[in-house]
Amino acid sequence: MSASRRPVPWPWPRLRPPLLLLLLLALRPRARGDPVPSVPLQPSPEPEAEPGPDPPWCPYKVLSEGQEAGTGRLCFRSPEPDFRCQQRLCKAYRSAGRTLVANVLRNSSVLLQWRPPPAAPARELRGFALNCSWDGSYTRFQCDRVQLGASCRDYLVPDVHDSVRYRLCLQPLLRRPRREPSLPGAPPAPTPPPAECVEFAAEPAGMRDIVIAMTAVGGSICVMLVIICLLVAYITENLMHPAFGRPRGRRQP
Repeated sequence: MSASRRPVPWPWPRLRPPLLLLLLLALRPRARGDPVPSVPLQPSPEPEAEPGPDPPWCPYKVLSEGQEAGTGRLCFRSPEPDFRCQQRLCKAYRSAGRTLVANVLRNSSVLLQWRPPPAAPARELRGFALNCSWDGSYTRFQCDRVQLGASCRDYLVPDVHDSVRYRLCLQPLLRRPRREPSLPGAPPAPTPPPAECVEFAAEPAGMRDIVIAMTAVGGSICVMLVIICLLVAYITENLMHPAFGRPRGRRQP
């Protein structure tokens, strides 16, 4: 008799029919028409708010007496849009139109701040012209002229003389029309807005500091004199008083 063959054991453990069916469905290759299972997407983190762009640089040219508008060295300065005049450190002077402000600082300098003229459109604005003059003993002297770009909204005037009356005028400059005004049908040239002027006089900061220092020193001297007088009175009353008393008589044996 031939030996009976033993059954070969199944490599997988015995699974229940429902579990086996789910496993076969998972291993089955996906057909083209089968829907793709959706995977829940996690919300992406919101990007952090970036700081706003910095204000544009202010181009300007300082023109001395006799220089033309096209000459001069081009310079740039960073604007100060957040500057606020504090009462103890500066004094503000405004123009008649309230668009030009002169902030007179204690370090003999003036920070000018202005707003663009509302009558002139921004695309027609070419820049600003700053004219300066100050009163002398017998005549009026002219300061250096300054040409500023259209993006400028402030300018620092350094080295202002104390107790001198200054007059600063800011004139907006408009772009020239492309067409010649003599041609028929050409638009008329735009009228530039009037200049805004402000007058001020810087207080003598050095003299004020000297007066404050002299007042402090004088007060200290007065306090010291009072203390010395009190010490002299105390010494005279308590220590030197027995020396001026009457001499006692000696007892006779």
